[in-house]
Amino acid sequence: METMDQMLLSGWCNVLSSVPPSYVQLPEDRPVGKVFSSSSREIPMVDLGRHDRGDIIKQILKASKEYGFFQVTNHGVSKDLIDETLNILKEFHAMPSKEKVNECFKDPNRNCKIYTSRNNDKPYEILIWKDTLTHPCPPSGEYVEYWPQKPTKYREVVGKYTSELNKLALEILELLGEGLELDNGYFCGALSENPSISVNHYPPCPDPSLTLGVPIHKDPSIITILLQDEEVQQGLQVLKDGQWIGVEPIPHVFVVNIGLLLQIITNGRLVAAEHRVVTNSSRARTSVAYLMYPSSECIIEPAQAFINGSPSATYKPMSFGEFRAKYLLKGYKQIEEELHIN
Repeated sequence: METMDQMLLSGWCNVLSSVPPSYVQLPEDRPVGKVFSSSSREIPMVDLGRHDRGDIIKQILKASKEYGFFQVTNHGVSKDLIDETLNILKEFHAMPSKEKVNECFKDPNRNCKIYTSRNNDKPYEILIWKDTLTHPCPPSGEYVEYWPQKPTKYREVVGKYTSELNKLALEILELLGEGLELDNGYFCGALSENPSISVNHYPPCPDPSLTLGVPIHKDPSIITILLQDEEVQQGLQVLKDGQWIGVEPIPHVFVVNIGLLLQIITNGRLVAAEHRVVTNSSRARTSVAYLMYPSSECIIEPAQAFINGSPSATYKPMSFGEFRAKYLLKGYKQIEEELHIN
């Protein structure tokens, strides 16, 4: 039986001249066909540093409704911290596989871990071309003792970064809540108390036309804030009106997307966009996703503001713990169908 360090894609894929059959996507799922670049169909950019708060809210709501995605600049997170964070996370993924595994198996509850699709419990699934480091990063500082200690300063740098991302996420949720006419502070507390970071590493692939870094999905979050590797152009693609839009990285700009949980909370007023990640043959790519998650006990359901004096709730209530377990087991389409009230 293979050990985790033997399973990690980054440890053995560099010797391949072709894609292993277990990683080859079905023909209908392969990343072929026309993809619009962000220059021709651009994911909206929102300047959070503008003084007109009302206009910022309008832009965020418009982008959220039309795309389910937007990008933010002048967001308050320093360029130096962004660069330092991405560099240290790349350094982590460049370490030997055994060392990475040793750094990520200290948590008895397995909330802090490194994994790859080869060690999932669904052997019938087609494997995907990435390794992932993930761990919770709540503002309380809980779980830090289980974070990697290598590279040196990992905890210090990632701690500062996730603290700044928490402030940014709450600011964006406050703007969304105000635009949606929800009660002040609606997204504070249980709905946002357990954020997590996922660091995805996509090694070079012998034939990117056959594989996916992440298959089409909707995030199981309230919102997700993504930092892209500016040195690699091919990566995130967003589905819009049946066509794929490539989201090219812009230095020090974050990509924000609406998660499936926010779609439920707004009773479908905002819709989480389907998206995927493609691979490339020349360079490894690292991306950093900050996902705003509720507590496991938090009940996810449409806000009262969206069912008062209007059609009844579109979605059934469910605890986030149950939602997440079913999402991981069944996928986004099945859980969305299960929660939808006909």
